[in-house]
Amino acid sequence: MADSLSPEKRSWNMSRIKGKDTSIEIQVRMYLFSQGFRYRKSVTSLLGKPDIVLPKYHAVIFVHGCFWHRHPRCKYAYTPKTRIEFWQEKFDKNVQNDSLHREELTAAGWRVFVVWECQLRGIRKNLPYVL
Repeated sequence: MADSLSPEKRSWNMSRIKGKDTSIEIQVRMYLFSQGFRYRKSVTSLLGKPDIVLPKYHAVIFVHGCFWHRHPRCKYAYTPKTRIEFWQEKFDKNVQNDSLHREELTAAGWRVFVVWECQLRGIRKNLPYVL
């Protein structure tokens, strides 16, 4: 199946996908701050570059998009219909890296939490300071 977008348009679309400070990350951070938690964001010195680090609690939070990180049994974790082999390889590598990072951080004594994008979809209106 051919891509419905030109290579230039597809490249432009993909370049707009953010890697940090996404709306769901900001939402989680605002909620944590409103509850009195203080954190560091995108700590590059830790394996996997956790989105949120709570040093006081020796805890890290990864905020995962369901599509990119393949949330099991989630309708948002669909596979594109074009270049299936490319996407499957990319998704498999993401899942493998996520698992490795969680295991190594846990072995290093960190508490690891994962927040999935779809978990926030239903409660966004109830969280304070929602964008």
